Amino acid sequence: MPKLELSICLFCAVVLAPCVLPAQQGTTTNVTIRVTDAVGAVIPHAQIRLVPAPDPVPPNLETDDHGERGIDLRAGSYALSVSARGFRTYTRHIDVKVPGGQFSAQFVPVVLEVGHTEGPYVDSKAGEGSLLLTADPYHLPVTLSPSDFHALPHITITVHNGHTNAAETYSGVPLSVLLDKVNAPLGKELHGEAMTSYLIAAGSDGYSVVLSLAEVDATFHEGQVLVADTRDGKPLEKNGPFQLIVSDDERPARWVHNLASIALQHAH
Repeated sequence: MPKLELSICLFCAVVLAPCVLPAQQGTTTNVTIRVTDAVGAVIPHAQIRLVPAPDPVPPNLETDDHGERGIDLRAGSYALSVSARGFRTYTRHIDVKVPGGQFSAQFVPVVLEVGHTEGPYVDSKAGEGSLLLTADPYHLPVTLSPSDFHALPHITITVHNGHTNAAETYSGVPLSVLLDKVNAPLGKELHGEAMTSYLIAAGSDGYSVVLSLAEVDATFHEGQVLVADTRDGKPLEKNGPFQLIVSDDERPARWVHNLASIALQHAH
């Protein structure tokens, strides 16, 4: 390369470099997550998970002694999960936005409820009577309102209720269909490590049950696991708006009334 051209290239690189750096640095914004309990006391060392994960993933993604953790995130939608010993796991969406075309710091308050279950609870912003589906790390959480659920294709099954000693007809959506919405590994994808996956179905009253992922997959199990919204052609009323029905269970102990959340988790 002639000396004159080389000099011009070096000059352009030096002049343009300061213009490139601010653009690269401006691709993220700082999000501060502050975790407290119901009375406002800060919770240090709470574990934080985000889907998709920050890039790069920061080490020790937990709150400090003041219950806070700052994270640099790109614009977009994230599933936030916060857990701490003695508290119920908190799950919700957060949106990292670019107000006015400029990135600015955001603050996300998180309030943990005392409890020992690992299943997530529906954040109040999701709306009362909604059904929350979570399947970290496969997909962001999905919230279905009763109207969203009603619009999905339904099937009808008749089962024997051991408590009432009577046949009952339920209409609803197969759980496998709902899990497709969060990219759960079903069908040909259900093998290897995925076989250790399990589901926690929780009611709004705190009652929860566990099913293996294979139980809801037709390639493994003939029985039907249904999320119902009607019984004998009528709304579920005090048991609804959703109820989990496990057709092959001789005892309906896993028929969760007032179903509020279904979480796919993995055995460690």
